[in-house]
Amino acid sequence: MVYSQALVFGYGLSAGSEEDNLTEMWRKVLQHFRAGKEPAGRIKKATSFSSLESECSLENDDLEASFQLQQQDLAAKIEKCLVKAKASSLHCSELLVPSHMSTRVAGDVLRASEHEPCGLKGALIHLFTETEAGLQNVGTMTPEHGLTPTFELSVVLRVDPQRWPPLKHLLGSKKVLRLRPEYHLVKRKLYSSASPTVIEF
Repeated sequence: MVYSQALVFGYGLSAGSEEDNLTEMWRKVLQHFRAGKEPAGRIKKATSFSSLESECSLENDDLEASFQLQQQDLAAKIEKCLVKAKASSLHCSELLVPSHMSTRVAGDVLRASEHEPCGLKGALIHLFTETEAGLQNVGTMTPEHGLTPTFELSVVLRVDPQRWPPLKHLLGSKKVLRLRPEYHLVKRKLYSSASPTVIEF
């Protein structure tokens, strides 16, 4: 008797009414589930999770769009460098480049720059062609002119050997160079004495 009195005065509820309240609460929760709804607290959490998910996907989309813009810009610079080199250093009237090669090279250069302190801005990019006679410098690019380079990337493009030398006089004096789809990418950190990294594509 004393215990039940304490319950009444301490909490303002009898043992029976407390059980009724608990039963009523669970009944409401079950009704929500049967109606295909979730309790209000859980709906809030689900909404915040989905908004976080959408924020992450938007951020990934922004990064992907930024990467593609940088890739297109760098590919255009590589192509411009090759066009200039046709007359100056390659001494050819026509340079045949595999489809999308400049875009592939630009993408690989960007990926090689990812973990550098200044990213692509800290790169000094050299373009070379590799022929039977050896390496030939095609051009140099610096994405950020006002910044001291922290690493060096050398792209070595391979030239297909001239075929059918005896028929050269039949084809005329027009010199045509064809680049192969495979190339080397050599990365050297200018602030480190470590040996250069050579990646073959």
